Amino acid sequence: MTDKTMTCEEAVGRLRSGMTIGIGGWGSRRKPMALVRALLRSGITDLTVISYGGPDVGLLAAAGRIRKLVTAFVTLDSIPLEPHYRTARQRGGFALTEIDEAMFMWGLHAAANRLPFLPVRAGIGSDVMRVNPELRTVTSPYGDGEEFVAVPALRMDAALVHLNRADRSGNGQYLGPDPYFDDLFCEAADSAYVSCEEVVDGFTGAVPQTLLVSRHSVTGVVEAPNGAHFTSCVPDYDRDEAFQKMYAATPWEEFAGRFLHGDEKSYQAAVQTWREESR
Repeated sequence: MTDKTMTCEEAVGRLRSGMTIGIGGWGSRRKPMALVRALLRSGITDLTVISYGGPDVGLLAAAGRIRKLVTAFVTLDSIPLEPHYRTARQRGGFALTEIDEAMFMWGLHAAANRLPFLPVRAGIGSDVMRVNPELRTVTSPYGDGEEFVAVPALRMDAALVHLNRADRSGNGQYLGPDPYFDDLFCEAADSAYVSCEEVVDGFTGAVPQTLLVSRHSVTGVVEAPNGAHFTSCVPDYDRDEAFQKMYAATPWEEFAGRFLHGDEKSYQAAVQTWREESR
């Protein structure tokens, strides 16, 4: 089978400014942060980003790389609202489409199944319809005549996700409590890049339900130990709450200057230095 392994830089090198990029994970959980950091080191900009947002969105928004964001929320979980996202949004740094979590999920399902939209009840009677006047409704063609929101497909040029394990062909396994829809992100995109804690030769004895991502939807595999930091990647590691708290309280230019000035190895070394200084 095809060996799809590559580096973060090789994966990001296949992306272009103006693309629609989906980023998997959820809030501050199992985000493909090594790939996001590589994206920040590139000159890629003018992105439409689709994400259950966390620090991935915060970093890209603060760096001015987002033209439009489609999301259900942008949170650090233990810190309810991502502060760098908030700052960028308040200064009008990008356009925003904010929809209900269920609407977002069905938009992924529609894209994964190559449908233009899917009907959902979520959003009816809420301000989601008021703040997103471009959304349309459809009426059931059957006897009930029920009205639904026609959630448009969230199609992407590329998706970035992080999993616990992957093989060289692109099959991916999660070992934590939740898949976070990463399979849908991969299937909804024209290309998908999976970073992982470890590239393995096989999944002997694996519980079938944990084999989340199939090689047919994966373009590249990146081995990136600690690649979700500072978000969680359970059971390999929990969220780095101390580092996240520091990130949230630090002005963007100061944070970027200390932690994002070099490659991924430099980032991990800077984190270790910060830990030692913080003891």
